Amino acid sequence: MDAEPAGQVVEINISSEHEVLPEPVPRVRAVPGRGLEGDRNFFEGPGTQPERDQELTLIATEALDALADEYGIELTAAESRRNVATRGIDVNKLEGKRFRVGDVECEGIELCEPCNHLQGLTKPGVLRGLVHRGGLRAAILTEGEIAVGDAVAPLPDTA
Repeated sequence: MDAEPAGQVVEINISSEHEVLPEPVPRVRAVPGRGLEGDRNFFEGPGTQPERDQELTLIATEALDALADEYGIELTAAESRRNVATRGIDVNKLEGKRFRVGDVECEGIELCEPCNHLQGLTKPGVLRGLVHRGGLRAAILTEGEIAVGDAVAPLPDTA
């Protein structure tokens, strides 16, 4: 069996307003089609989130470590503006795949490449330093709670 080893949630960050630095929380409720309760991208309207890739974002802390090592730029998980910081799993490999965060099933939609807006909120060089390692945008498929310490692991292919 050569399944991808599980990683772990090391930090969860949410912010109720755009442009405001997200705050760490120990746990958060994930709702399919809506996002993370209390987060700025939580969809309050009728129906489901029109942009499913805004429901959940993840970043590997290894990418933040590499940013510091290679570019001398210290960036916290909260400053990355991603909801869930992981350790021990390559989140890029989850693009286009189903995976779980704790008991919550998710689907990797696309890589979350850094943008000029992120760089403007943080530090010069972040754009270049996080290319192809800026995280993952994901849709939430099942409702549940995500907590610091939860496992992050790909689900077996059903094809």
